[in-house]
Order: sequence, then structure tokens, then C-alpha cells
Amino acid sequence: MLFVSYQWKMATRVLQSSFSGLYRAAHTGRAKGHVTAVIRALSASNNRNREDSWFKSLFVRKVDPRKDAHSHLLAKKEDNNLYKIQFHNVKPECLEAYNKLCDEVLPSIHADKNYPCELVGTWNTWYGEQDQAVHLWRYRGGYPALTEVMNKLKNNKDFLEYRKERGKMLLSRRNQLLLEFSFWNEPVPRGVCIHGCPFSCLLQPGTMIEWGNYWARAISYRQHNREAVGGFFSQIGDLYMVHHLWAYKDLQSREDTRNAAWQHEGWDEVVYYTVPLIQHMESRIMIPLKASPLQ
Repeated sequence: MLFVSYQWKMATRVLQSSFSGLYRAAHTGRAKGHVTAVIRALSASNNRNREDSWFKSLFVRKVDPRKDAHSHLLAKKEDNNLYKIQFHNVKPECLEAYNKLCDEVLPSIHADKNYPCELVGTWNTWYGEQDQAVHLWRYRGGYPALTEVMNKLKNNKDFLEYRKERGKMLLSRRNQLLLEFSFWNEPVPRGVCIHGCPFSCLLQPGTMIEWGNYWARAISYRQHNREAVGGFFSQIGDLYMVHHLWAYKDLQSREDTRNAAWQHEGWDEVVYYTVPLIQHMESRIMIPLKASPLQ
């Protein structure tokens, strides 16, 4: 709500300034006997430029044509990492058993060198969608590594038994394949228990490059307390999805850190220009499980 009110405040200032200029022009014309000429000139100009008017440009953003996929322009090229994020909605009465099952099975896959994948983090949602588990996996080697892991898990009896038991506990599940923004650090363990706070948003189609350009500059405003964990954008699943993962000691630390960003010159501009790119956004507060490498 703060972002929207800020945008309207900026737009209102532009409108007030413009109408003030029109008012002065009209009164100057009246003093010289040219009121009719002024109004006719303004009307003719408005008709010719209606579709590309300055007023429309306040609310409709033009997207420049691109000559390459945004995945090539925004993702890290040197690592060739692919990420998978899983959202599991658990039956409320089964959450404790589900967590125990994950703590027993997922670390074994993470530690097995025969699988080119790593469990980055596993959490329960505290605030947001309730009785939900979130898992983030990294596949070093991209899509070939993902395919290799999938084929090997088909013959892993422990994993197949895990999936069978897990299925009895779930209401629904979904996942996405993600790439990592080149300007974010790779997610690494922090050494202390933290609250994970992912900010997820669905962008307007065609605006991913613009989002990345603004955040490449904005990320410097959000690094002072090491709160920036990882930034990702979707490739398969819900498209034009962005996930920013933050880490905070507690909720008060989150509040203080977010407020401090507004003291940096340029942060308000990033907010103003990126809000119109968003169709939908949500945030969660998550608690890491015992087996989560990202604590």
C-alpha cells in the first residue's frame, strides 16, 4: 500500500504542476484577449497526441524490443546453476510428521556425491500460507544435472518410500525451475538461525529485463545487514515470477532494515519505477527446519 500511495503522490505532483501551468497560460491569454486561441491550440494539440500523451505515459510503460532471451541477459553464466523451489501444502495434523520425514531423508540426498544437487534450504511458513513447507534445491550443471538426479531417484528405494509416505500427508504441491540473477550472491549458510523472508512477485510479461536493470542497482541498498540471500526468476512453472530471499534475525530486525533502505538516495526511485511492473506480490516469514543447510 505504501508503494502505491507513493506512486500516486508522484503522479499527483506532475498533474498539479501541469494544470498550474495551463491556468497561468489561460489567464495570460485573457489579459491579451487571446483566450480562444489558447484553448483551440491546446485542444488541437491534445487530439493529435492523444495516444502518446504525457498523461498516458504516467501509467503505461513501454517495453523495448529485445534481441536475446532474458535468461541469457540476466542469469549467471559462469556457474550454470539451476534451482528448483517446491511448495508443499501439508495437512495440518500431519505437519510434525512431515517435518520429521524430511529431516530423515532430504539430508542423505544432499550429502550423496552421486547426486549433482544440493539442498539449499528447507522451511515451514510461519506467516503467510499456513501449514506449508518450502524447499529450495540447487543443481550444479543446469538441466543435465536435473535430469541425472531425476533418473537416479527413480531407482532410490528410500526416496520412493519417502514420496509414498509424503503423498499421504499433502493437500497439494507445486514447483518452479529458477535461474539466479547475476547481481545476487549465491545463497550460503549464515551460521545462525534466521527467519527466511521471500518476496515473490508476478511481473507484467516482457518486463523482466527492466526489473533486473533496476534491481542490479538497488541490491546495494539492501546489503548492509547481510540480509540479501538470493534472487531468482522462473523458467518453468509460473512464468515471469521473481523470488527475492532475505534473512533477518527477527521481525523487528526486518522492520528496522527495511526502513533503513529509505534513507539511501535512489531507493525511492527504484520503488517508484518497479511497482508498475508488478501484477501480484506476496511475502512470507519462514522458519528453517533442523535439516536446512541455510540457517
